[in-house]
Amino acid sequence: MATKTMDDGLGELPAGEHKESDQAHETSAERDRLMRALADAENTRRIAERRVQDARQYAIADFARELLQVADNLRRAIDAGSPDAEAKDDNGLLAGVVATDRILTQIMKRFGVEEIDALNRPFDPMKHEAVMETDRSDQSPGSVVDVLENGYMLHDRLLRPARVVVAKPPKSQSPSPPQQ
Repeated sequence: MATKTMDDGLGELPAGEHKESDQAHETSAERDRLMRALADAENTRRIAERRVQDARQYAIADFARELLQVADNLRRAIDAGSPDAEAKDDNGLLAGVVATDRILTQIMKRFGVEEIDALNRPFDPMKHEAVMETDRSDQSPGSVVDVLENGYMLHDRLLRPARVVVAKPPKSQSPSPPQQ
C-alpha cells in the first residue's frame, strides 16, 4: 500500500511537454562526447605512430655519434699517411685505410648519416660551431674558411655540428686621432 506524497509529483512534466527535447539534447550531448572520445583516440594513435617512426628512424643516433670518432680517426690516418697522392696508392696499409673509410662512409649513408658540407659555405649556426675567426680577404665575411672537424646529420636532425673557422669582416679604417 503505497501512499502518495507531495514530492512525488514535483518531477513530472505536463503531458508530452519538454520530454522529447530533453531526449534530443541528451542524445546530442552523448554524441558530442562520443565524437570527442573518438577524436582523442585517433590523436593518441597518430602520436604513437609518430613516436614509433621516430624511434625507428633515430634509434641509431647514439651509436652513430660514437662511430663518428672512428670515421674521424680514419680520416686523420689518411691525412697523416702521405701528403703525396701517388704515394697513397702505392702504400698498401694506407690504401686499406682509405678503403675502410670509404666502406664506413657508404654504410653510414645507408643508415641516413650524411656529412655536412661546410667548406666555403655561409656560416649556419644550426649546423656549424664556430671555433675561431680569421682575417681572410679571399673569403666573404661570415663564410666557412676551414673545417676542423666534420659535422654530420642523421636524416634531418643534427648529429654533430661541424667545427669550423669563419672569415671575419674586415676592420673598418677609422681615422687616426689628430696629433697635437
